[in-house]
Amino acid sequence: MKVRVHVSLKNGVLDPQGRAIHHALEGLGFQGVNDVRAGRLIELDIDDGVTDADLDEMCRRLLANMVIENYRIEKVS
Repeated sequence: MKVRVHVSLKNGVLDPQGRAIHHALEGLGFQGVNDVRAGRLIELDIDDGVTDADLDEMCRRLLANMVIENYRIEKVS
């Protein structure tokens, strides 16, 4: 099974990468973009025996920094 883990910074955490993307978009002449938040997408190919609790623990222990990041797990099939 394929699983996608979307990791993003929590609200209120400064996002220098998002800021740089925003600045670059403005420099290229794109208007109307008010804010940019950058994140990560991690794709996993897992066995059927991997539980939701296992995925949650993977995220909490390694894939996301729980102090400054949130994560969302998406099962793709």
